[in-house]
Amino acid sequence: MTASDQPAARWVVSGFVQGVGFRFFVAREAARAGVVGWVRNLPDGRVEAVARGTSEALAEFENALRRGPRMASVENVEKLQIPPESVRGNAFEIK
Repeated sequence: MTASDQPAARWVVSGFVQGVGFRFFVAREAARAGVVGWVRNLPDGRVEAVARGTSEALAEFENALRRGPRMASVENVEKLQIPPESVRGNAFEIK
């Protein structure tokens, strides 16, 4: 399966998700799941993550987003399918 054949998605996580190591948690979970993409804080206090990988890897990644690190409190996770080509690169980064 090539990168352009892999599904991709964008998640926006709300709750107590900034200042608790959420982005570092997400990067670690992305590596564990085997997805590529990025994560960043949004000005309104939410966290945005974009990833591409196998369907199974994305499901594992999404489960981690819904769980969050120990100090976080995830209230909601919005998911949107996006075109695979919109996720560039072969790594996962913190923005």
